Amino acid sequence: MSETGRLTLETRGATALITIDHPRKRNAMTTPMWSAWPALMERVVADDDVRVVVITGASGHFCAGADISELDTILDNDRPTNAHEAIARCPKPTIAAINGSCVGGGVLMAGACDIRIAGLSARFGVPPANLGLVYPPIPLERLVRLIGPAATKYLIFTAGLIGGERARHIGFVDELLPDDVVLHRALALADDIAKRSQLSIQATKDLVDRMVDRTLTAQRVDAWMEQVANSPDLADGTAAFLERRPARFSWNGAGLPD
Repeated sequence: MSETGRLTLETRGATALITIDHPRKRNAMTTPMWSAWPALMERVVADDDVRVVVITGASGHFCAGADISELDTILDNDRPTNAHEAIARCPKPTIAAINGSCVGGGVLMAGACDIRIAGLSARFGVPPANLGLVYPPIPLERLVRLIGPAATKYLIFTAGLIGGERARHIGFVDELLPDDVVLHRALALADDIAKRSQLSIQATKDLVDRMVDRTLTAQRVDAWMEQVANSPDLADGTAAFLERRPARFSWNGAGLPD
């Protein structure tokens, strides 16, 4: 447990578990913690043994956003946006396991993940209107794409907290479970995803994200189709289905360069 705040990285099989650890402030993010995200995600991406990333918080909370005592410092740099982008651009699937407070930058961090699993205790809020802030456009746009303009305006205009049921209703939460099974479920889901064709998963993540961003090109599609043609995954996946056995997917997860 850290008094000053830190991010910890633990590898569990094919899953990288990243824990936001600043329990004294409900895992609020300090400047060093924001700064640590890009390098941490680079380590995860470079590790060929890691196929899925799970992000969670210590001591019953996900993340209470930025440490308000450092607000002036944070406003003078792009560290929070760089942190959110490092998570969003990870080519490997990312899962947020959320309990307790998920507020402000914590919402934007969870929103940068591919899948969000929340506990019944989870409370979500986007409070810049309580502080006189305007969020940067990149993470704000991602939130709009995820839950829509009306829900985004509601959360920001009211600056209030909503529960897990409401968060699931607006499309922010994918699964809502008892608190004590949230991390277990996230890790089990990660294990399940890790057994699938990483070619299929990483290609789909890349293509969907580019569709949403309107940056998808025919050349990008062709590059992924070339990967399919040159990978043994399709042949073994088909044979495994016919033979009623688990597939032995072997695509190396190298992805494609930007």
